[in-house]
Amino acid sequence: MQLLYSFSDFTLDTERRELRQGAEIISVAPQVFDLLNYLIRNRERVVSKDELIAGVWNGRIVSDAALTTRINGARCAIGDTGEKQDLIKTLPRKGFRFVGAVQEAGSSAIETVGSVERTGDTPPRLSIVVLPFTNLSADREQDYFVDGVTESLTTDLSRIAASFVIARNSAVSYKGRAVDVRQVGRELNVRYVLEGSVQRSGKRLRMNVQLIDAIRGQHLWAERFEKAVVDLFDMQDEIVSRLANTLGSRLIEAEAQRAERTLSPDAMDLYFQGRAWLMTGFSLECLTRARSFFERSLACDPGNVEAMIGLANVDTAVGASFTTDDGPARFEVAEAMVNKALSIRPNHTSAHLAQGRVQIFTNRAAQAIREFEHALALDSNRANAHAALGFAKFYMGRAAETEGHIFEALRLSPRDVEAYQWACFVGVAKLQLGSDVEAVSWLRRSTEANRNFPLAHLALAAALGLTGALDEARTAARTGLALNSGFTIRRFRTAQPSDNPTFLAGLERACEGFRLAGVPEG
Repeated sequence: MQLLYSFSDFTLDTERRELRQGAEIISVAPQVFDLLNYLIRNRERVVSKDELIAGVWNGRIVSDAALTTRINGARCAIGDTGEKQDLIKTLPRKGFRFVGAVQEAGSSAIETVGSVERTGDTPPRLSIVVLPFTNLSADREQDYFVDGVTESLTTDLSRIAASFVIARNSAVSYKGRAVDVRQVGRELNVRYVLEGSVQRSGKRLRMNVQLIDAIRGQHLWAERFEKAVVDLFDMQDEIVSRLANTLGSRLIEAEAQRAERTLSPDAMDLYFQGRAWLMTGFSLECLTRARSFFERSLACDPGNVEAMIGLANVDTAVGASFTTDDGPARFEVAEAMVNKALSIRPNHTSAHLAQGRVQIFTNRAAQAIREFEHALALDSNRANAHAALGFAKFYMGRAAETEGHIFEALRLSPRDVEAYQWACFVGVAKLQLGSDVEAVSWLRRSTEANRNFPLAHLALAAALGLTGALDEARTAARTGLALNSGFTIRRFRTAQPSDNPTFLAGLERACEGFRLAGVPEG
């Protein structure tokens, strides 16, 4: 039996570890889910801070700031705030209490996640099971760490758009068994299997993980993590966030490749292909192809929120590319599309990120920061939300803070498909600060990671020009202009979305570098 707690228009499902608002799954961090579950189970009384820490964090030392962050995350997930306290009430010097009206019911567990149910013999797209990781250490006490990684990763993967993740209680039946992944795929009706092993030797811990196509039995991706053991709980959070961020991209790539072989693609097949092109880069070709797939997806299903967000991101990217003079119109169209997506899915993390990106480029960076913070309240491991915070602060004249946010994003997802953008963010921030040599280093890192980002090549040209490396600067400029032939200094200057004096001073330095590199004035 599983317990279902219903309150307001939300349902907390303890068996599947899901919070739902109507039919929509609300993404919450594992500790936020545990905190909410603990408060609801003990709703008849006030729960002290010490009791909450003991129940959710197993007595581990937790700072007041960390506890406050999780409380705020729980409130945000269920539409509450620290000001309203309609559902979670803080009683000063006493503790917390869940004060909403709750209906409790039992229900038989089923093999579904989200709104996708198992039907027929064809595995749902993006369907995956996280098999219990194998503990290769002699110390059996490490089992709790291994099980924690498996459970947290199952929860995090369920946040991927359109994913179907088998519940942990079904996956655990394979623990300790030698399995054939193709048989697992048939038994659970999934396309992908994630398996791994953990080994601790002294003060070092090694983890091997592999993603397998359960239909073909082919290995799609493998990764190894090895680190010194300092705090197992912090290490668990770091490993899970890195895996979830990387796997999200790998699974989308795999689904896009499947969709290419499909004779009659549906809305989600087309969406995955659009996402794959958007992950390839921000050249005009990539953006044009991505737009085509997102528009075709919406033609098949006008209510496809994922395609709406994808199309909004394309319009934002085109508007911010300084290629044409219709940037404001692009941003207006993008914002209308994001608002439509949010009207359908108010707690969609990617929609809030898309909203923030539009706000950055329409001189509303402070509002964008609030959107990105809201996204992190919904999913604290969302690496690109941390990066976006650093980018927004650059436009507010706070470029010195950008690098710290990017380092946090890279800690959570060091091999992220968007890491080339993040390196560019630091590069342009360094330009604003007058640290041209450092800017060159970061911008080279960006262009080497992905050759399809024209603005990184052009920013590199400006940085090289300011350092006096004029031949290299002109080469970088030619590369950027080959990808984005419409870029001019005039468009770059007139389309900038900030009136901050520090930002504008950095803008003029960049334009000086462009001129030295031979970028057309326009």
